[in-house]
Amino acid sequence: MAGVGKGSGRPAKKKGPTRGTGGQGRSALQGRGATPPAHERHWFKDKKRSAAQGAPGSGPRTPDKQPARPSRGGKRDDAPEVIGGRNPVVEALRAEVPANVLYVAQRVESDDRVRDAIKMAANRGIALLEVSRDKLDRLTEGTVHQGLALQLPPYEYAHPEDLVERARDAAEVPLIIALDSVTDPRNLGAIARSATAFGAHGILVPARRSAGVTAGAWKTSAGTLAHLPVARAANLTSTLREYREQGLFVVGLDGAGSTDIGDVELATEPLVVVVGSEGKGLSRLVREACDVVARIPMNAAAESLNAGIAAGIALYEVARLRRRR
Repeated sequence: MAGVGKGSGRPAKKKGPTRGTGGQGRSALQGRGATPPAHERHWFKDKKRSAAQGAPGSGPRTPDKQPARPSRGGKRDDAPEVIGGRNPVVEALRAEVPANVLYVAQRVESDDRVRDAIKMAANRGIALLEVSRDKLDRLTEGTVHQGLALQLPPYEYAHPEDLVERARDAAEVPLIIALDSVTDPRNLGAIARSATAFGAHGILVPARRSAGVTAGAWKTSAGTLAHLPVARAANLTSTLREYREQGLFVVGLDGAGSTDIGDVELATEPLVVVVGSEGKGLSRLVREACDVVARIPMNAAAESLNAGIAAGIALYEVARLRRRR
């Protein structure tokens, strides 16, 4: 029966709270002094050793460093690039594009392109590695590689001043192509081909929100990037102003320009031609940094041109006007 004491037959007394000693009794509390530093605590070494070993299955960890986190921004600037495909690889090797490793798939079906690639790589001292097709798929990020891939070292960008020095060393009138918000590497490669064909001394790209020299750019450039420097500007607008202070004129390409590119009188002067992105054109600050904003006359049915095509037309017109000088 509830509420009855065991073996006594009497109701159990409810035990109430007991009075404490306030720390003044036989078990009085004693101060322990200041907290010792970490290295003097008996558990510190065990904790440090446990952190070094890491959780099961996670591998070793360094106690003084944070564990590595996966990158959120894709490839880093200092990551190597890989060109996949038999024709692109052979063209890159013939153009003497800088390369570190030639990857060949195991049991690849050989043809003249594979044999030529292996021979050229061997002559240039490029390492030759035979790998599985799964490995090639990962290296080329799923693009068609046909059992052949070429790894390129990270591109070494020039300084913006180097482009002007290159023209002066050749005793030529400077001609530089600047890209404003052109984000497709294939456009950069196509512009490199046109710039090389029409005697430009280099390409200037912003450090952010712009295409860089990637495998796609190398592939489209057909090797011309091996001979044409690409410089990076921390701030495109500021670099254009610095060019103007050195005596260069800046001509921007935009459909809203007031002058046809073929009528620009500054074409024979030291020149920077700025190409904007398709659709958006030039940004406001870059437009304000230009001496002239020119347009490419075309049929009204075509609203805009691809950046690579626009750059090729502008460079041709500049070369034509310079020949007439």
